[in-house]
Amino acid sequence: MNSVLEPHLPPPNGKRIVVIGGGFAGIEFAKKLTSRDFQIVLLDKNNYHQFQPLFYQVATAGIEPSAISYPFRKLFQNKPNFHFRLAEVFHIDTVTHVLETSIGDITYDYLVLAMGAQTNFYGNPSLEKHTFPLKSTTESLVFRNSILKKFEDALLAKTYEERKKLLQFVVVGGGPTGVEVSGALAEMKKFILPKDYPEVDFDLMKIFLIEGSDRILSAMSPGSSSTAKSYLEKFGVEVFTNRTVAHYDGSVATLSDQSTIQTSTVIWAAGVKAVRIDGLRQEVYLPNNRIKVDPYNRVTGYDNIYVLGDQAVGVTAMPQVAQVAIQQAWRLAKNLNKGFDLAKWRPFKYHDMGTMATVGRNKAVAEIYGLKFSGFVAWFIWMFIHLISLLGFKNRLQTLINWAWNYFSYDQSLRLMINSHKEPTFLRSPSSKAFRQVASTQAKETKDGSRPSNERILATNP
Repeated sequence: MNSVLEPHLPPPNGKRIVVIGGGFAGIEFAKKLTSRDFQIVLLDKNNYHQFQPLFYQVATAGIEPSAISYPFRKLFQNKPNFHFRLAEVFHIDTVTHVLETSIGDITYDYLVLAMGAQTNFYGNPSLEKHTFPLKSTTESLVFRNSILKKFEDALLAKTYEERKKLLQFVVVGGGPTGVEVSGALAEMKKFILPKDYPEVDFDLMKIFLIEGSDRILSAMSPGSSSTAKSYLEKFGVEVFTNRTVAHYDGSVATLSDQSTIQTSTVIWAAGVKAVRIDGLRQEVYLPNNRIKVDPYNRVTGYDNIYVLGDQAVGVTAMPQVAQVAIQQAWRLAKNLNKGFDLAKWRPFKYHDMGTMATVGRNKAVAEIYGLKFSGFVAWFIWMFIHLISLLGFKNRLQTLINWAWNYFSYDQSLRLMINSHKEPTFLRSPSSKAFRQVASTQAKETKDGSRPSNERILATNP
């Protein structure tokens, strides 16, 4: 390897495998790759793993973001030959085996792409600009702030129409995320928010779920789909099928049948597309940015680049769900632990263990190994599987306590609007004593030849 590129990482004892992305596939691969013949380097733009199936609970104040996040360095602190770097990857040079990243160039012997998926707005700029996606912890917190702010604003609304628009919520996409967000909002309307906002007429609060196909939860059986729809409708959610949102300007959502909904909040859960990375040949990509791989998850035409999870598509298309990513990662790690003799490798085969979705307290649907459940049993299975899938005992305990408290008290204690501010307001006024003190200190430091801190520059430039 080129020693000029090595300040970022210690020289590897064997082959260096660089993993891009710390989602389900990336961390499962790193955990299961046990051979000491490899140096594992994980690159991610965050320093923590995010448990995506529970983003909606962070967004609706059910659990704290810390409960679904886990630091990579803590997760792998006892794993030999593992290194994490906080970085964003811009380009792959497949000839020299070099990654161009935000922290400089990094070489690799083998590359594993596990970058996951991002929100797909299907080329509609109005939806991308005005709707709320839920693909990260940050986006979930932004949405939580927005929900609570709508009710604060509704108290101050000057007209009936303005208040109605603030209290109508549109959820686009009838998959598990859309169904779960709709159910969580409906539970907040029934049990939580009336206690916080007794002045608000909650008959004005409407929740609409818009699905483009003929039924919600289309990946499940028609029976489970119908059960979930009945649960939502009992909660007061209005479910519209065979319709899409064609346009949204921040005030009016126009549906494909030309009907409209006055709303200031549209949650986008209607689709995803794989994250694209520059450097691979164009022919390996499909229209949704997924990458064609062989039965061993190698990129077509490359011997040392593998793809896992939402980015990968094999001979037959597989759902973009966590179980696919985890199983692919497990199989690739097991194969690499045997060395590079492909005769000893086993091709990947997906085992569908089932699908679940929860609508609310004691209301869920689950299909596991061909068995169908609904109601309390499905809800309990959903909770158990999600709880044991969280990383870290503390996260599991924290989530369990939150869920138990919410269940027995019909309350949530996390309804906080966490907003960022550049600096305290009192520092912005030139007439304030604090402002004059900071300005005086800055002037003295400048005279002495020293450079004022960024905080003081901010204070003098409100």
